[in-house]
Amino acid sequence: MIAETAQNAGYKVRLLDLMFERDPLNAVQEELKRFKPDVVGFSIRNIDNNDMQSPSFYIKELLPLIDTVKYKNPANIILGGAAVSVMPEALLRYTGASFAVTGDGETVFIKLLERLSEGRSPKDLPGVSWIEEGFFKSNAQPLSTNSYHCWSPDFHRWINVKAYSERLTTIPLQTKLGCHFKCIYCTYRKIEGSKYRLCNPEEAVNMVIGLASRGYRHIEFVDNVFNSPYYHALSICESLAKINHSASLQSLELNPLLIDDNLITAMERSGFSGIGITVESVSDSVLSGLGKGFTAEHVYKAAEVIKRHKIPCVWIFMMGGPNETRETIAETLHFAENSIRPQDIVFFGLGIRIYPWTELESLARQEGVLSLTPENMLEPVFYLSPRVEYGWMQKRIKDSMNKHMNFINTDSIGFPILSPIHRVGYRLGLRPPLWKHTRFIRRSLRFFGMDV
Repeated sequence: MIAETAQNAGYKVRLLDLMFERDPLNAVQEELKRFKPDVVGFSIRNIDNNDMQSPSFYIKELLPLIDTVKYKNPANIILGGAAVSVMPEALLRYTGASFAVTGDGETVFIKLLERLSEGRSPKDLPGVSWIEEGFFKSNAQPLSTNSYHCWSPDFHRWINVKAYSERLTTIPLQTKLGCHFKCIYCTYRKIEGSKYRLCNPEEAVNMVIGLASRGYRHIEFVDNVFNSPYYHALSICESLAKINHSASLQSLELNPLLIDDNLITAMERSGFSGIGITVESVSDSVLSGLGKGFTAEHVYKAAEVIKRHKIPCVWIFMMGGPNETRETIAETLHFAENSIRPQDIVFFGLGIRIYPWTELESLARQEGVLSLTPENMLEPVFYLSPRVEYGWMQKRIKDSMNKHMNFINTDSIGFPILSPIHRVGYRLGLRPPLWKHTRFIRRSLRFFGMDV
């Protein structure tokens, strides 16, 4: 999106996608031989993998790439992406980059380029952060309450679409920015603001039609909560249901508070092939501690709605939050084992990544489970309720997974053979979402002696 916006603004742009490079450092070095940029932007989606069981710190892989650019080319280095908006100061200090874009990238980055190309300082520009004489400086970007423009770039123009398709990747489409929920661990409000900026539902529908007509038939709505506001999601789905768009749709971020038969029916009729419900827990004390804004009763009601429909569903849980005990884990597992359809998927994450300036950070300090300063929280640090033992929780969930082939955890996502399964499945005609086939995959791999 940033590359296309910059090119449309008249700049000469090259995009280097490192996703499938076996040697990213060499790829950067070779690119710098062919192209001598004045500005190099690094887009950073995730700081780490948010996995307490097997944490992986992605940013350490970024540093040699940036150092190579500094050595080979005297370009301004700009950081951007969701990760940068979460921890701009730490990332600027860690990488030594010139500036960080902490506002809406497709608008702020272009204005930053204008300043640099004209020889003017961008330090007066809203949505930009930097380090000056050892001090962190940041200009807030006022978040407009106006509508959000829903659009998608020409992916074939920038990346190897086939390589992504073979791994059953979906095309992302966002219909809003902002989130008014107050989950204590979440960074969405810091990234996008707490007020909604909504696209016109008709615009979203036209984007689906346009993408599908160009061959992008597996589309995922990546809003942080797709069904909030409820009327916005319902309007999009009802409009899509009235046309023949040939796309297969997904959304893995539904809130159980706003699920009813009308919405799920509209989603089925509009072409949804899978949905995800982010629950975290089915214990009222844990849900309250997490600031989720709904209760266990809402979760049970959502499960009853799903049972009345055929749409595949993945339920997402995050174990070990505030107030978690052996008893609350038993409540959540009872729900998962008895109220979720066997053909649906259950995902368990253990522990919660703590980000600076969240309510979870304050709680962790109050409970004495966190002593690091915010500047030293770039490498992943996790919260686990002091009222539950990690080893016991891990074993209890593993025991449940062994009995239910539709249950998975972070180990399942990181299983080394998963990438070949994607590619073989694609050649055999499987299409997203792959998680619909979890039971079959787990049973098959167990047949060959693999502990999954």
